[in-house]
Amino acid sequence: MHLTDATWTDVRDCETDLAVVPVGSTEQHGPHAPLGTDVLTAEAIADAGCERIDREVVRAPAIPIGVAEEHRQFPGTMWVSADTFRSYVRESVGSLASHGFERVVLVNGHGGNVDALREVGARLTRDGDAYAVPFTWFDAVGDHSSDMGHGGPLETALARHIVPDLVREDRIDEASEGAADGWGEWVSYANLAYDSAEFSDNGVVGDPRQGDADRGEELLELASAALAKLLEAVAERDVSRPEVK
Repeated sequence: MHLTDATWTDVRDCETDLAVVPVGSTEQHGPHAPLGTDVLTAEAIADAGCERIDREVVRAPAIPIGVAEEHRQFPGTMWVSADTFRSYVRESVGSLASHGFERVVLVNGHGGNVDALREVGARLTRDGDAYAVPFTWFDAVGDHSSDMGHGGPLETALARHIVPDLVREDRIDEASEGAADGWGEWVSYANLAYDSAEFSDNGVVGDPRQGDADRGEELLELASAALAKLLEAVAERDVSRPEVK
């Protein structure tokens, strides 16, 4: 059940305590991929994961703005502070829990959100508001995960599969030519760079030419299968907290 399409009486009458919240970002993804890439991919994987399991799941609207100040030099990028993001996600999940949806998987499409989402999940769970678990799709695609960049092969492949009309195919070569090989400038295991504009001319990391639609289809299959497995585990888990020893 998608909350955007449901009525309040539909929600009242549903029989589940399991919900999914896609979380992304509105930020640059090079000259070829849309600013909404992280939201669009999170939504597609959330929907595909829900379809794979034989139980009812409430799908909440996506949270479209995240912790993305590292892309601030590129026009169109939006961001909020980590504090604001954590508060927004926590209160959003809290509102779901108030209606009985007390088991929540946060389906994430943006690397900058990872730490904050883990903190939010822990806080919600420890305080007894809800059992919340973050899931970042590009960590769950097997050997493909090592190719994760930014606007690179994985995100471009998935975008080509789910929203092909939004990928500017005539700019793929430009995106590749201005891309960085890796994230940041590393010396003695320390990253000297804080913003993507410091090491990438056009915001891209990795070669988007290596991400075709067939690869995107495989990524969606792998990520949605992993999400479905997680949803089943969250639905069945004993979420009572351990006693103080």
